[in-house]
Amino acid sequence: MKPTLLILAAGLGTRYGGLKQMDPVGPNGELLIDYSIYDALAAGFGKLVFVIRHCFEDAFREEFEGGFGNRAEMAYAYQEMEACTGGFAGPPGRDKPWGTAHAVLVAKDVIDRPFAVINADDYYGARSFAAMAGFLRGPEVSPARYAMVGFRLGNTLSEYGAVSRGVCHCRADRLLTEVVERQAIEKRGSGVCHVDHGGVEHALTGDELVSMNLWGFHPSIFGYLAEQFGRFLKERGSERGSELFLPTAVDRLIKSGSATVRVLATDDMWFGVTYKADAEVARRRISRLIEEGRYPRRLWA
Repeated sequence: MKPTLLILAAGLGTRYGGLKQMDPVGPNGELLIDYSIYDALAAGFGKLVFVIRHCFEDAFREEFEGGFGNRAEMAYAYQEMEACTGGFAGPPGRDKPWGTAHAVLVAKDVIDRPFAVINADDYYGARSFAAMAGFLRGPEVSPARYAMVGFRLGNTLSEYGAVSRGVCHCRADRLLTEVVERQAIEKRGSGVCHVDHGGVEHALTGDELVSMNLWGFHPSIFGYLAEQFGRFLKERGSERGSELFLPTAVDRLIKSGSATVRVLATDDMWFGVTYKADAEVARRRISRLIEEGRYPRRLWA
């Protein structure tokens, strides 16, 4: 059975200033996610599940439905505030969903096989998808065995502002031991630093292994996420900006002994679109990849 690709595309692009997942980067209007889907289908993925919001559903369907022909089955899940909350309303005035762990959880009814998770506004590279597809179709994936593709922190930063990253630590056998979510990471001169919640700066080397939300899961993850999400709502659901991040949820599973996570090696470059100026960088990089023969000029011809 071919694995599923779960695409997190529900973000409204507050820092970007619009729906960044819908901003063209290719020569014929291709989106960044088109290149990830192209690589994923070539690697052997057979179903695409998009996590979106109802407020831009029509535009999203118009962009994607029919675009891939008969290459893959498609389905949708919706990350609205009330999804999977059991009726929990949240604080007055909040309309923002509950983070990336919540985004994965809302897809529980449309995924029944091993699957990978990616962000719609990130580029991961063909070898990354090939490595993940190999894991998901192999004997190691199980209800307690997952995987992730890691990237070097210094290769994932924006030139135009701070980012958040899940900083990973792993054993010699490439099993994760810890994922620590670091926010406000940015370049400072020739170095890298992050600012903690107390406003204190901490130096980083740039060689740290980070999660860019390219994860591989067995459907068992939905049960774990539902349990953690219920606890999160009780403890932090009254906060207007609280979120449950996927790396945080996975870190808890690792530390509790509920699951192991294999780190998959890749030498692919990563780039993404966090700020408006990042889009032009993405266009230049895609153009270079086309010139190198990595992609055809018209992707879905």
